Amino acid sequence: MPKLVRLYIRHVLIGFAISAAFVAMLLWFNVANLWHLISTSDIGFIALIMLVVFNGIVFSGVQFGISIMRMGEDDDPPGGRRDVVAVLEPVLVPVRDERHL
Repeated sequence: MPKLVRLYIRHVLIGFAISAAFVAMLLWFNVANLWHLISTSDIGFIALIMLVVFNGIVFSGVQFGISIMRMGEDDDPPGGRRDVVAVLEPVLVPVRDERHL
């Protein structure tokens, strides 16, 4: 299996694990009364599955994006140039008033 596919699968699994922990915390702390809504509904398991799946999609995408962005190498040496900062000064511009002609 290619390294990139292995990397993607690993970070998707990490993202779904984070999603499961996030949904567990949402239910534990009863945010927006979710625990009551899910536990008293006859189809609450569908809402639970949807919360885990949709948050898993978001968290795995972010997890994979962060891992890809961290793979880049910096071509420039550290530091920078100290350029002169221009000081802006207001200038009076004469305007002819044509309303009183």
